[in-house]
Amino acid sequence: MKRFCVSKLQTGRFTRPARLLAIIAVFMAGTAGARAQNDASTDFQFDLSGETRARYESLDGQFRAGRAGSDQALFLRTLLHARLTTPVARFGIELQDSRAYFDDSGTPLSTGTVNPLDILQAYVRVETPSVFGDGSDAHLTLGRQTVSIGSKRQIERISYANVIKSHTGAYYTATSARGDRFHALMLAPVARHPGDRVAIGDNQMSGDEEEWNRTIWAVHYQRPDLIPDFWPGLSGDLFVYGLEERDTDARPTPNRHYVTPGFRLHRAPATGRLDLDLEAAWRFGRRRASSAATDTTNLDVSAGMLFAALGYTFEHAWKPRMALEYYWASGDEDPNDGRFDQYERLFGSRRTDLNNTSLHGPLTPANLNAPGIRLEVAPAPDWDGRLAWSAASLDSNTDRWVIANLRDETGQSGSFVGHTLDGRVRYHGLAEGLELEVGASLLLPGEFADNAPGSPAPDRTLFGYAQATFAF
Repeated sequence: MKRFCVSKLQTGRFTRPARLLAIIAVFMAGTAGARAQNDASTDFQFDLSGETRARYESLDGQFRAGRAGSDQALFLRTLLHARLTTPVARFGIELQDSRAYFDDSGTPLSTGTVNPLDILQAYVRVETPSVFGDGSDAHLTLGRQTVSIGSKRQIERISYANVIKSHTGAYYTATSARGDRFHALMLAPVARHPGDRVAIGDNQMSGDEEEWNRTIWAVHYQRPDLIPDFWPGLSGDLFVYGLEERDTDARPTPNRHYVTPGFRLHRAPATGRLDLDLEAAWRFGRRRASSAATDTTNLDVSAGMLFAALGYTFEHAWKPRMALEYYWASGDEDPNDGRFDQYERLFGSRRTDLNNTSLHGPLTPANLNAPGIRLEVAPAPDWDGRLAWSAASLDSNTDRWVIANLRDETGQSGSFVGHTLDGRVRYHGLAEGLELEVGASLLLPGEFADNAPGSPAPDRTLFGYAQATFAF
């Protein structure tokens, strides 16, 4: 591996794809300079956008295995996205710098919270023929990129997390004249470095690398107004997502080979009417129990997820919306039956449905059974807030509480994780481009959180944050 040094920071690694991305960046910078010297040109357009965000988090009453006490951290994230549109293609490059300060050795930092200066996106986008024929448009994006589709439960460009995920490959999307959308993709996840806890805590730089031994593929179709005469505004999605893995010496994996078909019915909230969000998926395939080289036994996979929300927005100045919600994700009933039945969250979101994450985030769509209620308000154009409650249990009391990394294979610790209460308020009327946000979460542990082997068994977990985001 070729290495270089940046100031007093650790040496980093840049693979051949990363060098190619750097060349694209230099090309774009040079072309942008030419554009600045010729403002009369209408064939080229250059634009630059970005944001910088600071968020302070505090957690009291740790629920994760092997940890105790409280945690705090200041998370900083800066994004800079340059785009050059030419007569034949659009070129884009986005830089991401994500760091953490004021944490301690016990703070649960990871590559999801810290990733100092690196290339988040470097892509070229070209117009292509559309699967919908005349009167529609389509484009193909090649390179390192971020992707969000539909509800974002299957794949998402994360917003709340301090580090955004990206992937490298090909992504095709087409839109018909009536609004139908078709997506097809084949991507390799980008592994974020460094991976060890000490280097992460020191905000050390090290170039990210594509995981070429892992492939995500998908076909996703969205159709608006399925039944306009009966229920106007109801849209539908059909999709199939897949994951293929193979071991390498540098990157052992569980050798997952998954196919996940599913559907979604969605009616967006609007004043004076019912809204609906119903999404379900079933996963089948095979995998191994661990990433160990000695583990050569394939397990049959059969797992599913279901999210359902039924809401209503009242005709009031604050536009209050009340919704009943339910999130189910299957767990593995028997660790010794030659099967793996736990639904795993792979590349999709969890914060939108399951509330604040980062140092907190006790819930994820894996081995979960969680009914709940949500209230959302928008008192003014510059204000909005939400409050959500859920009663979370394990779908299988012999499987793992994934985020806490706690398990009782005997099932004697029960299944109730606890009550969660989560809220946030946002305000963006102070200055153009500035958004202020505060939020808090409460976890009141249930029998499983109290009794599972290795649990720190806190009386309660209290989490709070305050953040400021400036976009330009």
